[in-house]
Amino acid sequence: MHFNQRKIKISILLTVVVIITSVSFVQLSDREFQIVKNMDIFFNLFREINLFYVDDTDPEKLIEKSIEGMLETLDPYTTFIPESAMEDYKTVTTGQYAGVGLLARNMDNSVVIIDISKGSPADRAGLKIGDALLKVNGESVTGKDEIAIHELFSGAPNTKLQITYQPVSSKKEISKELVREMISIPNVPYYGTLDYPQNKIGYIRLSNFSTNAGKEVKDAFLALKKNHQIDYLVLDVRSNPGGLLLEAVDVVNLFIKRGQEVVSTRGRIKQWDNIYVTRHEPVDTVIPLAVIVNRSSASASEIVAGAIQDLDRGIIVGQRTFGKGLVQATRPLSYNTQLKVTTAKYYIPSGRCIQALDYTHREADGSVGYIPDSLIREYKTLKNKRIVKDGGGVSPDIEALPETLSRIAVTLYMRHLIFNYATLYTQQHDSISSARTFDITDQEYDKFLEYLKDKSFDYQTETESTFLKLKQLAGKEKYLEDAMPEFDALQEKLKHDRFKDLEIHKEDIKELLSEEIVSRYYYGSGKIANTIRKDTQIRAALDVLTETDKYQSILNVK
Repeated sequence: MHFNQRKIKISILLTVVVIITSVSFVQLSDREFQIVKNMDIFFNLFREINLFYVDDTDPEKLIEKSIEGMLETLDPYTTFIPESAMEDYKTVTTGQYAGVGLLARNMDNSVVIIDISKGSPADRAGLKIGDALLKVNGESVTGKDEIAIHELFSGAPNTKLQITYQPVSSKKEISKELVREMISIPNVPYYGTLDYPQNKIGYIRLSNFSTNAGKEVKDAFLALKKNHQIDYLVLDVRSNPGGLLLEAVDVVNLFIKRGQEVVSTRGRIKQWDNIYVTRHEPVDTVIPLAVIVNRSSASASEIVAGAIQDLDRGIIVGQRTFGKGLVQATRPLSYNTQLKVTTAKYYIPSGRCIQALDYTHREADGSVGYIPDSLIREYKTLKNKRIVKDGGGVSPDIEALPETLSRIAVTLYMRHLIFNYATLYTQQHDSISSARTFDITDQEYDKFLEYLKDKSFDYQTETESTFLKLKQLAGKEKYLEDAMPEFDALQEKLKHDRFKDLEIHKEDIKELLSEEIVSRYYYGSGKIANTIRKDTQIRAALDVLTETDKYQSILNVK
């Protein structure tokens, strides 16, 4: 049999690895023996495939798939980080990346700039949301996905980048040279007051827990106290996926005295177990505090919300949180790769772990289930002895559900019709009122309806969707034929009229239009300022904060 040179080298290399592994079979424990035995099998299998498979194989791809398969048996937070992904991982942990400060996406058969960071190289160069991106360093971006476009922008700080684009306001192609620099993604994208003009209720949006999250919250809080002498505070961690554990401890520390336990971690390696306590003097231990959470508040967000609840320091408003009570550490591997591995569970001050999914005890089909109610235990808060539970995220003291958008509003957003109209609007208006007061007028909404007249868009209402399921079920159970006239008549009555729906759901759509337009003038922070005015979960937090008796009764203050 003929072997090419590459296969001979692979065979020699893997044989050496197997020999080295096999030598270690002497005086091993059962667990060690199982590890060595199965590594021996794996190396032999890998060698045989590379030597004898009918076509040439890609060793790197085979190993990559092997790693993915192995990690899939654990939890979704234990991941392999290849060298190519290290920069993205650093961005998550540090909140910084080297680039020019813009995001672009394929939209309506072209690549369009959808976001620009304030003060970034792209912003200073005059690029705008809605501009069409054509080339990066002479390479066309047409047809590329977001990941490929992101890679074109990636590079070391202080390196140059040539961008060719077409402004919304003209058909002329423009080329500009930009210099990459470190772009910071703020942990606190917005803070302000909620009760204009009284300005006594402070609001801080915390969107990440990367480096300096605690400092950013502290700076925002001190600014609110200095500039407005606020009497109440709302801390919003909705849709915050978490991040660095120590930053969560520092956020809690702003409202809790020094030396108080906030979270502890416990895992299989006992010497890695740790107790994290507040390290600094607090900023304010008495201001009435509400933390707003939702189903996407996870990890470090849950440490903050859970600790505030367990220590009876404030109230939690919103929805039950995600339920991630697992801690990850990074372990360096060879060739500039890393393993992010779950090493422990974390426990908040009452002693509870809020992990909702049981990855250890999977179902027979390999699926993961929630921790059953029979295993959920009750705990008590430290000061006021309120009942709290483990095993399912942090449950709010006041449940408040977000308003859901109508199907037509979602369709207009997903079809980019709201985005495109906002782009047209900015061409016709040099400025708008402040971010927190701007609203689409009825007259402007009529112009939007006129804009939609020749646009193609359709959708299925929830009523229509439910009706079709009923019709399918009736067919399956042999009732449809006899009831067909009634089904046809009902279907005709339930058929939606999109222009009628545009009037019925006018307020939904106006809000989306206002938010999108504001983002063009006041960036991401302005969009948040405009959004929070009519937020039902924020309103619920304000109502309970400003009713002293209700606030204290929830905390069980004697």
